[in-house]
Amino acid sequence: MKRSLDIILAIIGLLMLLPMLPFVALLIKLDSSGPVFFRQERIGKDFRRFTIYKFRTMKVNADKKGALITAGGDHRVTKAGAFLRKYKIDELPQLFNVLKGDMSFVGPRPEVGHYVQLFETDYRKLLTVRPGITDPASLSYADEEALLSRAKAFEEVYISKILPEKIKLSSHYVDTRNLMTDLKLILMTVLRAFHINAGKETR
Repeated sequence: MKRSLDIILAIIGLLMLLPMLPFVALLIKLDSSGPVFFRQERIGKDFRRFTIYKFRTMKVNADKKGALITAGGDHRVTKAGAFLRKYKIDELPQLFNVLKGDMSFVGPRPEVGHYVQLFETDYRKLLTVRPGITDPASLSYADEEALLSRAKAFEEVYISKILPEKIKLSSHYVDTRNLMTDLKLILMTVLRAFHINAGKETR
């Protein structure tokens, strides 16, 4: 049932995305040189590596010139990218990942190999399911970049505090997941993207 829902919603989402694609592509190209899409290797179900797709929101090769995460005010983020991030538009190409079966709509967010290795024991549980576009941790830490912007060593804060808390929330989701929970999380994510208060997740 979950996979069937993923396929149906991904097809609907991609049909809605198609008319928007030329405008987003133009916005990105006018703002900075480089490709429209950003691709990066992430770790998926059963530790299988896959390529995640996003609209590019940073300067070309920014992930090779700094931390693997971003904090508010990061100079690598373009002006167009800041807008796309604010409304989560940059995440929409992950619908292709859902359709391919790399990801689900709801599941623990996929991380890069570096962070998975640091918490490999925890990810052995999390990666028994497909990673997702959203999950309780994504909603709880929707303001993650703003939180990190207040830290001097923001990657250290991410590794020592934020990521362990996100793993705990994702672990609870894996233990208690069901179809109604997924539908609720999808709705909350859509409302949050439009900055509509749908009730704050507890951290």
